Amino acid sequence: MAGSEYGRSFRISTWGESHGKGVGVVVDGCPAGLKLDENDIQLMLDRRKPGTSKFTTPRKEADQVEILSGVFDGMTTGTPISLAVMNTSQRSQDYSQIASYYRPGHADYTFDEKFGFRDYRGGGRSSGRETIGRVAAGAIAKKILANLGISVVAYARQIGPVKIDDSRFDLDEAFNNELMMPDALAAEQARAYAEETMAKKDSIGGIIECRINGLMPGIGEPVFDKLDAELAKSIVSIGAVKGFEIGKGFEVASMTGSENNDSFIMSDGKVAKASNNSGGTLGGMSDGAEIVFRAAVKPTPSIASVQKTVNKQGEEIEVSIHGRHDPMIVPRAVVVVESMAAITLADLILVNMTSRMDRIEEFYKKCTK
Repeated sequence: MAGSEYGRSFRISTWGESHGKGVGVVVDGCPAGLKLDENDIQLMLDRRKPGTSKFTTPRKEADQVEILSGVFDGMTTGTPISLAVMNTSQRSQDYSQIASYYRPGHADYTFDEKFGFRDYRGGGRSSGRETIGRVAAGAIAKKILANLGISVVAYARQIGPVKIDDSRFDLDEAFNNELMMPDALAAEQARAYAEETMAKKDSIGGIIECRINGLMPGIGEPVFDKLDAELAKSIVSIGAVKGFEIGKGFEVASMTGSENNDSFIMSDGKVAKASNNSGGTLGGMSDGAEIVFRAAVKPTPSIASVQKTVNKQGEEIEVSIHGRHDPMIVPRAVVVVESMAAITLADLILVNMTSRMDRIEEFYKKCTK
């Protein structure tokens, strides 16, 4: 199966299935000398693990990570880092009936058409549990970025029809409520909407916003490997994400050039922008301003409401999906978006180290002194 790897210099390869023995990731290209232990990774994994509120799947998993290689005496060695999380709460019998039909909104049909065979236990590689490897790798990427003074933070901007009000924006509040919304009033309204929707045996989508600060100008490439293009690819590769926009995004379609262009100004002796409609990128490269992007997350496809589908015999049938499923994916997906953004940046920063001869000479002349 192709397509389980991402990155060029900072490379990740996720592995495992939802109802197999475990899931994990191999990270290659992490520089030696980075302080790292399992607690650094566990803190991130705890933000996505199930069973933390009534708005997540009741599946109880500790999601305890184990570092198998690439770290010695609390420091990365420069060799591949292998991370594993064992599955401990599989209930594969809940999915036995799924083998005979195609669930609406899932990858069942496309897997059968592509491979002629599929692991129907919770979706196999298409399960949200695949994101454990992404988050584990993201924890390493975030440590690299933190050493460079770069921060990456995401939160729920919208859940269902409920949007946060920027006049009440409080990032700390996002970590105080189970919906990850930086607006206490919006979180309360979203909670009421979620409970009402769950009572109808339905699910909820939303929008995750991510902000990146401290990134130096010039990260990304001007043609195919643009910073915004790479972010879009990595974020849309998350199974539940169906849309991506950066800066003003789709709003630019109704703006004029004079409204959309960000004027350059001098600030503290440095070139800066008077506004940030571009979302922190110009010509595919970071421009030094805050990077702001949003990801649209679809409603959970596994719902108890009756839905129409077909079985493998080509018969039209009605189904109601039972088992342990998230009524909404957004709160747990916040850290996944954060992780993929961090992985993308770490990779592009390492690639960028070879972009200028003067900086290569400066680095190696220091090494020979």
